[in-house]
Amino acid sequence: MPLPPGVTEHTIQTDRIEMRYTAAGPEDGVPVVLLHGNLSTCRFMDDQMAACPDSHRFIAPDMRGFGGSEKVALDATRGLRDWSDDTMALLDALGVTEPAHLAGWSTGGGAIMQALIDHPERVASLSLIGTVSPYGFAGTRRDGTLITADAAGTGGGGGNPDMVAQLRAGDTGLDHPLGIRNVMRAFYWSAEFSMDEERELELADEVLASLLGDEGYPGDATASDNWPGFAPGTTGILNALSPLYLDTSGIVDVDPKPPIMWHRGSADLVVADGSGWDIAALGLAGVVPGYPGEEAFPVQEMVSQTRDVLEAYAAAGGWIEEVVYDGGGHGPHIDHADDFNERFLTFVTEAP
Repeated sequence: MPLPPGVTEHTIQTDRIEMRYTAAGPEDGVPVVLLHGNLSTCRFMDDQMAACPDSHRFIAPDMRGFGGSEKVALDATRGLRDWSDDTMALLDALGVTEPAHLAGWSTGGGAIMQALIDHPERVASLSLIGTVSPYGFAGTRRDGTLITADAAGTGGGGGNPDMVAQLRAGDTGLDHPLGIRNVMRAFYWSAEFSMDEERELELADEVLASLLGDEGYPGDATASDNWPGFAPGTTGILNALSPLYLDTSGIVDVDPKPPIMWHRGSADLVVADGSGWDIAALGLAGVVPGYPGEEAFPVQEMVSQTRDVLEAYAAAGGWIEEVVYDGGGHGPHIDHADDFNERFLTFVTEAP
């Protein structure tokens, strides 16, 4: 896939893993790191990389198991700390010592919140893009408490086996509803957004480079006595997103607090108060049998949880801004790229 003008691709060995990344801007520019989401790569950030101002240095890595980075297992029991620590190791390898502006899409949003908790001195700001809830994906009540002690219904067992089969088969056609191009069209960006076919095929190929199985996507699972019969395992990306292991609400206690801008699409179907990928929503719709009811197993209020935590962050002295893109999908940096870039660039150049 040709890179945008001014953007270069590199591979570097860090003290943790080998990573592929794209870069733009001068090496002595203000550092900005952009993390992709689940089942994607750095190339989903091309529009932002191409907009890098001369004063800044944009860096977009592939996270472990994705794209051109090393295909190594993700320890889900650490939540998204593998992603956070890998990001810090990349900055170390590149000689970046000053605080960096961190942007993260979806899973990447959770990773940069974790980075703020673990490495606050290295963070200049956070840009959360369609971010996963601070309380992980599915399996929690509004206040972040687990519905069941084992976080049943979350983690690797929630991966659709038909979709995994299409990924394994390298399906870039449009015949199967769970082929990656149809999944991207339905969930990565808004239904109204039309991407150039060549570009879409290139991004599909990027996704197909993902590590699949227990160590990558979707991850392993364990049996549960609770509905729907499975609980998180210990490896792989969906387990790292389970609330059994992931809780970044601790950003509220960080001091000092860098500014946070939260970008989300109003038509996001992945991260929502009623995500179509939440096992409870599938149970409520009758797709997964035996659903115990909304009182016993409520659908996760993902957006509301994020807002609750960010409002608590602001009440504790932080600065936040929520930006909603009308009609935008899960990736407003893609389907509303011009509007997003204007806001994002202003933020990282003039952050409060």
